[in-house]
Amino acid sequence: MKPLKIGITGVRGVVGETFTPELAVGFAQAFGTYLDAGRIVVCRDTRPSGPMVHAAVCSGLLAAGCEVIDLGICPTPSMQLAAKQFKAEGGIAITAGHNPSKWNALKFVRADGLYLNATQAEELLDIYHQGEFLKTTWDQIKTFIGTADAIEPHIEKLRSSFDLDAIRNRKLTVAVDCCNGSCSLLIPRWLEALGCKVLAVNDDIHAPFPHSPEPKPNTMAQLTAIVKAGHADIGFAHDADGERLGIVTELGEPLSEELTLPIAAAVRLAERVGTVVTNISTGSRIDRVASKFGANVIRTPVGQAFISEAMIEHSAVLGGEGSGGVAIPEVHATHDSAAAIGLILENLSRNTGTISNLARQLPKVTMLKYNLEVEPNRLYSVLQNFRMLVESEGFEHDLSDGIKVSFDDGWIHVRASNTESIIRVIAEAEEPARAQELFDWARDRVRR
Repeated sequence: MKPLKIGITGVRGVVGETFTPELAVGFAQAFGTYLDAGRIVVCRDTRPSGPMVHAAVCSGLLAAGCEVIDLGICPTPSMQLAAKQFKAEGGIAITAGHNPSKWNALKFVRADGLYLNATQAEELLDIYHQGEFLKTTWDQIKTFIGTADAIEPHIEKLRSSFDLDAIRNRKLTVAVDCCNGSCSLLIPRWLEALGCKVLAVNDDIHAPFPHSPEPKPNTMAQLTAIVKAGHADIGFAHDADGERLGIVTELGEPLSEELTLPIAAAVRLAERVGTVVTNISTGSRIDRVASKFGANVIRTPVGQAFISEAMIEHSAVLGGEGSGGVAIPEVHATHDSAAAIGLILENLSRNTGTISNLARQLPKVTMLKYNLEVEPNRLYSVLQNFRMLVESEGFEHDLSDGIKVSFDDGWIHVRASNTESIIRVIAEAEEPARAQELFDWARDRVRR
């Protein structure tokens, strides 16, 4: 199986198999054509294929007549802010985020720094598949690629969004695992600006990923050890491009990625009540936290583009997903782990509390997850078969993204991943035994 994912989230695949220089050039030309040869900002993460893909992307953009500003290695949220700062028509992040090193991807953003929405992504794909791109002439092609720093402006934006004095006065000790990704250049500097004592591990952009760049409890063993050994107040784990955030408590407890957004919501809603936006795969804790404060939750299909657009439409005070992504609108309406850190540390400092206490106050539920690898050409037939089984049994279900089946005491969600050739199965209930029952029921039917 040689997966290639092309869709609303961009294009991604395994380098040297489906993700090739030709593909990167073609999509860059298509994007340049879509934006009518405007100014484009480009960044990348630290995976080994980055320089190759970067060269291909810049070649494609130049061929389409674009002006290219190279931001080098930097987090995707930094690039998204830079798109607005430099008045660019759009941007391309060369990163596969939480995927392993062998993967790479192109993620496309608009002039406002947000990901292309569904309609815009379809328009870009139409241009790519038609293969008719803008071709600048030899005497009009841009003869240089500009360079700029996106990280310092990102830190300045963060500085203006949080109570720096309160955090500095608390003098927190913070451990951080950057997974040798692009956050290595941002997060230690941001924490130092907050007056924290920083215990950084895996912050070398020239070294390989030490583990999977997905901040989940099973990848946070090293961070947990640093928190314990350094008596840190909290530990933060990052993906490769600064969108997802994992947390380790001061007691050395790695928290589920599903807890990052509810913690952020509890913090934000205690300060300001308003709408919270998340997707239909995110656990029910977020609803219960919002209900406690009299706030409402808007749910969207899975994908940052949906989250961002709903946040703007509903003037949300917070957005995010159960993957560990958190969007804070004062910074920008897109996932940003550095902004999430600012929000959490601000709360710990103002209330002199602990992260373990915050986590203990969240509702207790059990969530089980399973990923079934499926050949790309079978993804939707598997989903259709599951849908038919659900309908034949007469269960209430939601088809806004895959199939979500709701029960009085839990729910099941089965959908195709946006980023890999897999079917994701999620089940949640208050009681562990019921969660296992629902999970087994769904998994057995998906496997048929």
